[in-house]
Amino acid sequence: MALISSILALRRDARILKIPPYLSALCIVIGIAWLLVLPLNEYSRNTYVSENALLPGQVHTYFTGSEHNVFRAYRQEVHAMIDRPVEERSQRLGDIFRSNNLKVATQKYSYHVSNRTIANENVYAILQGPRADATEAIVLIGAWKNMDDEVNNSGVALVLTLARYFKRWSLWSKDIIFLVSGDSTTGPQAWVDAYHDGHDERYVESLKIKSGALQAAVAVDYPAGPWGHRYDKLHVLYDGVNGQLPNLDLFNTAVQIASSQMGIGCAIQRMFDHRDSYKERLQTMLRGMVSQGLGHATGPHSSFIPYHVDAITLSTVGDGWHDEMSLGKTIESLFRSLNNLLEHLHQSFFFYLLIQANRFISIGTYLPSAMLIAVNFSITSIALWVASGRSTEPIPNPASTAPPKDDSAAKKDIAALSTESRQPEMELVEQDDHKALVPKASTAITERHLLFPLLSVLTIHFLGLIPLYMFNTWGAENLSRLYLTFANGTTLLPLVIAWFLSELRPLSTQEVTLIQCFSLLLLGMILAALATLNFSQSFLIGVLATPLSFVRKTNKTWLTAIQLGFLAVLNPVMVAQWSAKLLGADLQEVLVLAAQGWHVWGLWTQVTVWLIWFPAWVLGSVVVAGGVMEGGLVG
Repeated sequence: MALISSILALRRDARILKIPPYLSALCIVIGIAWLLVLPLNEYSRNTYVSENALLPGQVHTYFTGSEHNVFRAYRQEVHAMIDRPVEERSQRLGDIFRSNNLKVATQKYSYHVSNRTIANENVYAILQGPRADATEAIVLIGAWKNMDDEVNNSGVALVLTLARYFKRWSLWSKDIIFLVSGDSTTGPQAWVDAYHDGHDERYVESLKIKSGALQAAVAVDYPAGPWGHRYDKLHVLYDGVNGQLPNLDLFNTAVQIASSQMGIGCAIQRMFDHRDSYKERLQTMLRGMVSQGLGHATGPHSSFIPYHVDAITLSTVGDGWHDEMSLGKTIESLFRSLNNLLEHLHQSFFFYLLIQANRFISIGTYLPSAMLIAVNFSITSIALWVASGRSTEPIPNPASTAPPKDDSAAKKDIAALSTESRQPEMELVEQDDHKALVPKASTAITERHLLFPLLSVLTIHFLGLIPLYMFNTWGAENLSRLYLTFANGTTLLPLVIAWFLSELRPLSTQEVTLIQCFSLLLLGMILAALATLNFSQSFLIGVLATPLSFVRKTNKTWLTAIQLGFLAVLNPVMVAQWSAKLLGADLQEVLVLAAQGWHVWGLWTQVTVWLIWFPAWVLGSVVVAGGVMEGGLVG
């Protein structure tokens, strides 16, 4: 009787195995719906300053009057340097810093990326705080060129003016470093790497002078020309490399000082006309997620965040009535607040999503959405693991022996013969003094053969190193051709692998199931871990990879064609192309910047794409393509 109960339980398990696809789909729907409700007031909060020592906006600023004339003079000098050689420009900037009794040094850097040489020179000066012991420092950055490749004329002039202005005050309890970098990304990265002795001396020169531990950094992007330009708002940039973020207290302090003390409106994620509607909140959040998911540098501040140095960039936008003096006062008040700190910023959030300059979502609220997406892969992999241990032979019901009802004697004879031929092979089993006659298929033990599926999954993931290496080392002039080759080759790759396996060693149903099981298990585990480090990247890749939970090997021609076509569109290589068009970016330039990010910024987005997402896509596509070789499209 116990064995009969076990057989009935097996039948119930077979019905239970039909639930996981629906459960996975439910996790995906809830995960996406969870994200869509986050901009609502019930799931977001107003920003606030946690660190009381900052006291934002509580000081009187004195940057006014005669400093305006100094700024105008420096702006003209900076404009005169635009067409000068780098060495001459650095010499003149150094002379200006020296005239204000600051310690000055230069740093040369030269990177060779994609057959392009990125070479320039940084100039920096150190103001030793009268009340400091050279153990802590704050950095003020004015990149020579901003992210739009415009000369940061007024921004550099403002840094020079503030250096002269700050030198006259005796209230500084921290050193202040003034950095004029050669560009907005490579220069700051070279400088901060050398500051922490994390640079390669073959490409980056070591720093001649240093100060204490960096507490925070603020960059100024103000590209107004020699005659100035009044701006409307401040665009606060805060995204760091690999989706890392500064402490929210620094962002909140800058916004509170600019908006409350100076009356300057603040914008984020290029949402310059934010009316605080649900649509605009959602759009702001999604733009932030895309930026963090890509992991690229968004300004001079981005290079500092991986070193646990909280940093932001203040960029002027629009046409309004604010001028350089209001921006100078904002920076003065911000530095006065940072000067009050007794310890590193730590009380506020390091993981958050901003939906407006004064409203955010904490990690405890948004993290479940990415986790639900990752869990759907784990649910499917567990179901596939259970299915791989079940016999492929159907277990018949021995109780169903009654022939179809019919009054005809001839049909009864035929039904009897048919019933007799359908009788399963039976086996006498005994347990606890009970005997039962059960179908032999129900007691068969199916052994899982793990070696080939494991080797297949590991091999495909290992082969992801090939495109990872090629896209990061080939010359810029060849990247477009390399991309086209991979776009065409990877689309056909699953069919080629499936054909090769069918000719060399046809896979059993169990091996196909285990390959898909291990692939999805690995994908789900990595995305779940990644969600705690870069939520946006985990969520975006998880959503794009969700079809892998539902595609299966089948001999139906139309279903196989639909699955392969859908997977071809979601090929990571093709996703790069159509997403670049949606974002209005040049794919060639994106590939070059990705290679630059790999060599200079330490970008890990390529690792996630080529070693995690792409192998999972290949394995899922190969499983589907296996149906083609067994009579689907060419059979």
